[in-house]
This record gives sequence, C-alpha cells and structure tokens, in this order.
Amino acid sequence: MVEAASKAFIVVADDSKLVSGLGGSGLAMPVEVVQFCWKYNLVRLSELFKELGCDAKLRLGAGEKPYVTDNGNYIVDLYFKTPIKDGFAAGKEISALEGVVEHGLFLGMATSVIIAGKNGVEVMAK
Repeated sequence: MVEAASKAFIVVADDSKLVSGLGGSGLAMPVEVVQFCWKYNLVRLSELFKELGCDAKLRLGAGEKPYVTDNGNYIVDLYFKTPIKDGFAAGKEISALEGVVEHGLFLGMATSVIIAGKNGVEVMAK
C-alpha cells in the first residue's frame, strides 16, 4: 500500500535477485493471503500456474508454525520451474483470487533500482 501511494518507489537488492525472467530461478514469489482461506488459495495458485511447474508452499516461521505478516496474514510462496511469460497477466490472475491480499510482482512500480554486487553498486532508473 505504501509503495502505491508514494511518489518514488526505490528497490534495493543484491545481485542474487537479478533474473532473466519471472520464475524458474529457484527463488520464491510471495503471495499474501488471509488466514481464513490459505489452503484454498494454495491449491488455486498451484492449479493456476500448473503448466509452469508451480509448487506452492505455505511459508513457515519459528517452530514450524505459519509465518504471520504484520497485517495478520499468511504467505504462500510460489516456486516456478518455467518463467512467467506475462507478469502483468499473472499478477491480474493472482489478484482476482478471493482472499489474496497482495503478490510479490511489483510490476511497473519501481522508479529506481539499486543493485549491490561484487563490482559495487549500480543504480537503474525508469
């Protein structure tokens, strides 16, 4: 919510987050869901991206209990074997599911990106 209301949205990451496509890298793409229907959404998200080899897992925290966000929700992490071809369409489909609060596809929002790596820091702007 904060990023949507901001004049500038600056992403700061290390170079391990750089990928050629969305998914297929082994990194998780988070989807925040309300606790009440997390199982429903875990199944729906797996089915939605079945052709991409999506594995949906509930994020666990301390004591192997579900991780709870600041808003009291759960996170379902999506792992894709095949990259997402159309991030905007995927984001729209994820957001259309009942009980989904937000997803980790911050598409078109970043005004700048700061990447730290072995060769120093690189700043990319829109």
